[in-house]
Amino acid sequence: MNTPRQCPVTTTAPDALHLTPELVENPVGAYAELRARPGLGHVVLPGLDTPVRLVTRHEEVKAALSEPRLVRDRSAIADSDLPDPQAELLAQGFEGLPEEYVPYLSGHLALFDGDEHTRRRSPLTRAFTARRVSALRPFVAATARELISALAEREEADLLGEFAYPLSTAVICELVGVDAADQDRVCGWIRDFAYGDGSRVVEGLGGVVRYTKELVARRRAEPADDLVSALLADGGMTDDEIVTMFFLLINTGITPPALFLAHAVLALLDHPGQLARLRAEPELLGRAVPELLRYVTLVRMGATLYAAEDFVFAGTPLRRGEAVTIALFGADHDPAAYDAPERLDVTREFGRGDGHLAFGHGPHYCIGAALGRLVTGVVFDELLVRRTTAPELAVDRAEVRFGHWPGDGFHLLSLPVRL
Repeated sequence: MNTPRQCPVTTTAPDALHLTPELVENPVGAYAELRARPGLGHVVLPGLDTPVRLVTRHEEVKAALSEPRLVRDRSAIADSDLPDPQAELLAQGFEGLPEEYVPYLSGHLALFDGDEHTRRRSPLTRAFTARRVSALRPFVAATARELISALAEREEADLLGEFAYPLSTAVICELVGVDAADQDRVCGWIRDFAYGDGSRVVEGLGGVVRYTKELVARRRAEPADDLVSALLADGGMTDDEIVTMFFLLINTGITPPALFLAHAVLALLDHPGQLARLRAEPELLGRAVPELLRYVTLVRMGATLYAAEDFVFAGTPLRRGEAVTIALFGADHDPAAYDAPERLDVTREFGRGDGHLAFGHGPHYCIGAALGRLVTGVVFDELLVRRTTAPELAVDRAEVRFGHWPGDGFHLLSLPVRL
């Protein structure tokens, strides 16, 4: 994988719709306009300048995620001079990072295809067993209860920063095999890297890299029943690839789940009738979890894909090297796939499979989907169902603070609540 390069912005798409974070969050607006256009329209994603084809229809998003002629590794099409929005996005993400750390972040599974993707993913899939995930249930429940108990004594608590992030971080530390005595400092580094004002990203990154290398050496000498030991026993990955995999778990296993938990609770607070029904009928939890995953769809935009050859997709002629992005949020709010998709309905029934695309689809389907469902179900049970009182906002709704990520939509900065 080559180090991301800044591609020149061209004016090849004068009709491109410039998406603001507000438009990305609107389940009707821009997505409805794009669906009404024939083929795939051009957009410019929030915070970027490079145009990209955007897939918004549910069935076409599923097809794109399974289409072998749409690849993720841009270096495989190195001779193309078409604009590259992913390069622009990654250049922003790597800005200011020491060069030595870039390989640990640029080796992300989402950026590989075919045999190389299989080689990197298979050991993690074999290590991420149903038994190992299921065994985490008591730990998740105990951790959630402990955090809730402490925060319930306060007049106001930040459900994102003081509950969702510590919970998600603790689960990943437990899964990977961070020793109990080390968890506080390792979780501190992870928070510095993944959450905050950005001032301590390099310190957090360096601390995690050094610790993970030490952990790999310890587990090679003394294996334990954890993910690092399982990856070493599998033998399919180098030490540096295991460190990179740890960062994959941080990037996908802490921040998105933490943000999802907070956004899902906010969605229920915005729909008090749905929250009341869920509390009155706890058996609906099995339906509420996938419905909230669909309704929130935390990762609004999926990875950038590139046409590996000239071909027609979704009625649109694509040139070799042309960039295509998938709108997961738009797909999960497609009226052709869901009845009244803009409505949160904890009684909604889905057919086979997930019933949504919040975990993706195809070869890059989220490895941690089972863990995500387990954590979500346990947390909602502990936080929303079992307690005698439901959480409530501690500020006016208009005072809830949001920020946005380049190329994506709005995300909570905090969620002040009373428990």
